[in-house]
Amino acid sequence: MAATTLDFLTQQLQLADQLLAGRKAMFEPQDLPGRYGRVVQALDRVLATLNCPAALAGGWAVWRHGYVGRVTQDIDIVLPAVRIDEFLRVAAVAGFDVLTVPAGIWPKVVHKDTGVQVDILPEGERPGTRMRPAPTTIPHPLQLGAMPGKLRYVSLPALMELKLAAARARDEGDIVELLRANPSEVATIRTHVKGVHADYAAALANLIQRAQEQDET
Repeated sequence: MAATTLDFLTQQLQLADQLLAGRKAMFEPQDLPGRYGRVVQALDRVLATLNCPAALAGGWAVWRHGYVGRVTQDIDIVLPAVRIDEFLRVAAVAGFDVLTVPAGIWPKVVHKDTGVQVDILPEGERPGTRMRPAPTTIPHPLQLGAMPGKLRYVSLPALMELKLAAARARDEGDIVELLRANPSEVATIRTHVKGVHADYAAALANLIQRAQEQDET
């Protein structure tokens, strides 16, 4: 995490202004401004070389799907499990440093020119925590809305699935804000989540109620 300095805060405020101004035109990861757009371009070059699908999740997907106050520092991408080793090899000679992480921690790379960290969410891994693992694993990126050779945002129902699986307080807050921002999509989200796991359906029902209560205040 970047240190909270005056320069950092200034950069974050400038980024927030850019995102707000361009919200109606920034539909794809490639449209992101500044250093984040540069990282997406660098990731696209790696993905195109490998003809590999990848889905952009995390905070940027939350922003894209309507929680406009959500600004994040890292980029989270879902990769196919069988493609991760070759992705790391190509990334290492394509402008990224591959970080050394402890056993059990998912892979991470840093874009050299911008310092932006890219966290890799491997297909088949189990989100959640060690004490409270999710009942499901991360789907293949093609199931999340990805396409080969170019970074794409996860779909809104898939993003909700990933957030319910992670089940942190921040994730629950994101879900509530996304529900409030997408009332016409609630039925579609509910149907998708119900088909993934009963625990997620129950958790989603509670969060829908929270979102409705916030809208009424």
